[in-house]
Amino acid sequence: MDASSTPEQLPRTITSRCCIVGGGPAGMMLGYLLGRAGVDTIMLEKHADFFRDFRGDTVHPSTLQVMDELGLIDGFLKLPHQRLQKLEGMFGGERVRIADLRRLRAKYPFIAFMPQWDFLNFLRESGRRFASLKVMMSTEAIDLLHDGDRIKGVKAKTPDGVIDIRADLTIACDGRHSLVRERAGLAVEEIGAPMDVLWFRAGKREGETENLFARVDPGKMMVTFDRGDYWQCAYVIPKGRYDAVKARGLPALLDDVARMAPVLKSGLAEVKGWDDVKLLTVAINRLKRWTLPGLLCIGDAAHAMSPVGGVGVNLAVQDAVATANLLAAKLANACPSEDELDAVRRRREFPVRMTQRMQVVVQNRIVSAALKPGNARMKVPAVLRLISAVPWLQGITARFVGLGVRPEHVQSPPGG
Repeated sequence: MDASSTPEQLPRTITSRCCIVGGGPAGMMLGYLLGRAGVDTIMLEKHADFFRDFRGDTVHPSTLQVMDELGLIDGFLKLPHQRLQKLEGMFGGERVRIADLRRLRAKYPFIAFMPQWDFLNFLRESGRRFASLKVMMSTEAIDLLHDGDRIKGVKAKTPDGVIDIRADLTIACDGRHSLVRERAGLAVEEIGAPMDVLWFRAGKREGETENLFARVDPGKMMVTFDRGDYWQCAYVIPKGRYDAVKARGLPALLDDVARMAPVLKSGLAEVKGWDDVKLLTVAINRLKRWTLPGLLCIGDAAHAMSPVGGVGVNLAVQDAVATANLLAAKLANACPSEDELDAVRRRREFPVRMTQRMQVVVQNRIVSAALKPGNARMKVPAVLRLISAVPWLQGITARFVGLGVRPEHVQSPPGG
């Protein structure tokens, strides 16, 4: 349920078995799973709603399978979404097929494009039936509470003032700029990325369609998603070059986009200023240690992913499922020991490392080559040429993108 209290009703200190900080995909899925298991859980989201544009909007077959295992899939797929089964790109004028999800042995062999706020709202509404789950919107964690060396919850800012939320276990799901992680002093291993991304929308005329996913020209790269009534666009730029791109002027950027993707030309009129273009600073990193006594980090708070493959949302959901599988029963009685909490890292670190390694390969061999200054000609990389020519290889790439490394399945029992 959602908490909404007046100043007189809201106590200065509230307690819970578990406090989840951050209402993104990891936080909301974990909140649902722990609520379902009957674990007394408070989930904090600093914003009043989930409505923020240009967040990960791809729901992959691995996440669709989780929704099916939870009995939520029918209602979920009634929400407006688009489905993608073939990933195809244009490299220097030559068309290639990168992955074919139809070849997956999966119940839902497609990627569902859905605004992230719809996904998160659906989980919040679905979780209202669990009395053990309390969702507190407009509530921002601003510091950690300590009891000796142990984390015992968070200090949080609400519309009605600052309160203490004391919890046996605090779980950081507050993203790649995690305040909880920072306050805990956990060391981050930076892996790096050669690019940043400019996100924007372009209008879409009725009946207008195109199956291309990625476009690569000498010195330029972009990705487009057909969102039904608009195009969502990601224009890739070299790391740290945003000011230089901005100095050239918006018309120059939009001219480049229109040359690469003529289908967008009329819709680019909706991009009226730089306020309509959002900069995503790309980072790949991971924590060396995910835990302290009473604290666990998962999702982007534990490992920031590149947008390559659009797998970030789905890795976060997998983390949440693994966390509930490993800890829900233990949380019914007390906070798990740090070694028990670290079981989540031991379970999830291999998939994270393998996924990040593949993202780095793509960045170094394809993205960096495409963005190289003075690159007069863009040739299809040999590996992509081979994948495009051999259909069964398209099934392997589809498995990596759609299911990931060691996908998780719901094992935490319902109890709420």
